[in-house]
Amino acid sequence: MAAEQHAPTASEYIVHHLTHLSSKHQGFIVDMSVINLDTVFWGIVTGLAAITILFLAANKATAGVPGRFQAFVEMMVEMVDEQAKSIVHGDRSFIAPLALTVFVWVVLMNSLDFLPVDLPGRVIEWLGLEHSIHYHRIVPSADLNGTIGLSLGILILMLYYGIKIKGAGGFIHELFAAPFGIALAPANFLLNLIEYAAKTVSLGMRLFGNMYAGELVFMLIALMGATNIPALWGMHFVAGLIWAIFHILIVVLQGFIFMMLTLVYIGQAHEGH
Repeated sequence: MAAEQHAPTASEYIVHHLTHLSSKHQGFIVDMSVINLDTVFWGIVTGLAAITILFLAANKATAGVPGRFQAFVEMMVEMVDEQAKSIVHGDRSFIAPLALTVFVWVVLMNSLDFLPVDLPGRVIEWLGLEHSIHYHRIVPSADLNGTIGLSLGILILMLYYGIKIKGAGGFIHELFAAPFGIALAPANFLLNLIEYAAKTVSLGMRLFGNMYAGELVFMLIALMGATNIPALWGMHFVAGLIWAIFHILIVVLQGFIFMMLTLVYIGQAHEGH
């Protein structure tokens, strides 16, 4: 007779929900050959959703009295455009729409954290895929791979605009001459490399840390409802509601911070030391 299945312990429950659906087992902490398929899937889904929302808003825009949806999108556009004007001194025809897209995309990825933590597993069971999909996480911004991927995209834009604005020669000269002069070229080059690396890592780590912590808190609150203590059942609902309301601020704020830092870093690429 097969051994009876037992309910997972709190540690097993959390570890299960924090494990990604990966292309293969990760043998080392840094393994570039491993792809977290759930992060890629939900990142693409939310990215397409962000593009669709902005496309519909632009397609349905009217010159008359705007509806609620158009007014909401126009508020976001004006907010992002004002920030871009104050930070980026140059052509913003691509940068402002980029910042708006980044803001909407990150907020949508973060918003997936509001879904019940056990819902993905239940949906997978309803579809009969539990034997092939053992793990599934739906918050791409709670995966360091996802957030570092975003920040690497911003790094590429920083380098692109640095070369575009200053020219290849001017950009290379700045790498070796700023901030202490060409006489200290090796030290300048090392400091500039560290600066680019620090910007990239901190941008991704900030978003990841906040969303990972929020996801973990939701799991701990969910565990309160699974105890045999009746007094905690009501606390499970109250704590979940309070944290969800507070998490709305975190979700939007982290999207805003990521967008602002994107503008700041690209704006710095337009300027010399």
